[in-house]
Amino acid sequence: MSFFTELGRFAIFMRYVLKRPQKWPVFWKITFREMHNIGIESLLVVMLIATFTGAVTTIQTANQLLTPSDLFPTQLIPKFVVGAVVSTSAILELAPTVTCLVLAGKIGANIASEIGNKKISEQIDAYEVMGINSASFVALPKIVAGLIMIPSLIIVANFLLLYGGILATKFTSALTLDDLVEGARMVFHAEYVKIMLIKGFHFCLSNYKFKFFSRLLYRGWCIRSRRSRHKSGYQNLYCHFIF
Repeated sequence: MSFFTELGRFAIFMRYVLKRPQKWPVFWKITFREMHNIGIESLLVVMLIATFTGAVTTIQTANQLLTPSDLFPTQLIPKFVVGAVVSTSAILELAPTVTCLVLAGKIGANIASEIGNKKISEQIDAYEVMGINSASFVALPKIVAGLIMIPSLIIVANFLLLYGGILATKFTSALTLDDLVEGARMVFHAEYVKIMLIKGFHFCLSNYKFKFFSRLLYRGWCIRSRRSRHKSGYQNLYCHFIF
């Protein structure tokens, strides 16, 4: 019964979140501020992690596939296979997964601190007293900003993963730039980009919904606040990896 109780509370919560904003200028002002916090302030971290991940993935894949061994002679595996493996894994898995895991900690910490401070200072209660839909006012701008910026960061991470692979070809003699580009072109499909963006949208929705649901509707102060934060984090990671 607890599962259906939580499901019902979640459905009611989302009904309030998705209501039409009362003042559009205020809504867009908060949304642009959240877009800056989510996207611009996270750009440097995403760039560094994506570039180094792409370089390490390319070097390790080349060493594993192109190094002579008794089971897999080098001549049986063309060099462009490395480019195919790196590009496919970057688009389908590395770019969305690494980017979303990096953002999960940052987003979770921001939501926990912001809503925790508003609950303690009774700002959430003040919104309700003034007739403001607190769920929509607090959660909806962040959700809209995340739907715009998180897929954008994933696209940037994807390009930097491939750029890291290009840089890695200068540090290894087993693979050349032409081999990497040839393999990437051979296996590229437009559906891969769709899957990558769908993963980004899914992460944004699951992350924000669980975070706001657990933080805005908890009862209690420090202990239950910490428990709700941990619970929402586990729910978000489970949904992201299952998807």
